Amino acid sequence: MPRWTFEDLTVGLRLECAPHAMTREEMIAFAKEYDAQPFHIDEDAAKASFFGGLVASGWHTASLVMRAIAERFLLDSSGLGAPGVDELKWLRPVRAGDVITPVIDIIDRKESRSRPEMGLVRMRITTSNQRGEPVMTQENWVMFGRRAQAM
Repeated sequence: MPRWTFEDLTVGLRLECAPHAMTREEMIAFAKEYDAQPFHIDEDAAKASFFGGLVASGWHTASLVMRAIAERFLLDSSGLGAPGVDELKWLRPVRAGDVITPVIDIIDRKESRSRPEMGLVRMRITTSNQRGEPVMTQENWVMFGRRAQAM
């Protein structure tokens, strides 16, 4: 049986994920593959940009956060997927040497009216750097199986 089911994810629950130290090499490699804007892949161009230096792609940060959430609890849950992301904000640039840590807060939950075997959980994920400054926030609903169905 999974460790986390709908019943375990109550409003007020907070889960801290493992930190991740960003490296210049991984930032550039991700950006070359998925988001090849100059301020993500070229240090000289990045210095001349609005950012004043190389920054990670926001999609790189979002991908790392997804992995951290999966490792922290989704892979050991009755998770059934999500209907989408309601809000995703990049608040500060992430740079090489930054250590980012996502924190998940359960902010709402409801039983499904049409599918009694599942419930929906609303999460707010705040990812902060090593100085405690938020760099990204995300809010969305995730579907989870009920404990009786997970057995």
